[in-house]
Amino acid sequence: QVQLVESGGGLVQAGNSLRLSCASSGRTFSIYAMGWFRQAPGKEREFVATITWSGNTYYADSVKGRFTISRDNAKNTVYLQMNSLKPEDTAVYYCAADNKMFGSSWPIPRGDYWGQGTQVTVSS
Repeated sequence: QVQLVESGGGLVQAGNSLRLSCASSGRTFSIYAMGWFRQAPGKEREFVATITWSGNTYYADSVKGRFTISRDNAKNTVYLQMNSLKPEDTAVYYCAADNKMFGSSWPIPRGDYWGQGTQVTVSS
């Protein structure tokens, strides 16, 4: 099993930045890719960004150029640097990971494992 714990959410004004972290533990050697999703009130969960353990990245059009996903393999942690935040970025942000045993779902993670989520609120 793999456990994912997100941190770094909070309340910021539009135009500012936040960095989210997702720390993984357990059978981390089984992870193929990790990514971020978000869910705003009354909306479905949507894909934000993903990164494979080899460093390939992919972004949703809505965040491309503003968000950057990165990883520190030694720390088993993935980060989401969010710049130029907008009120429409307000959502609960979830970290997800895919187990390589089930194959690749590139570019959007299948989500074999999920974190509990962290709230990001952007005020106008």
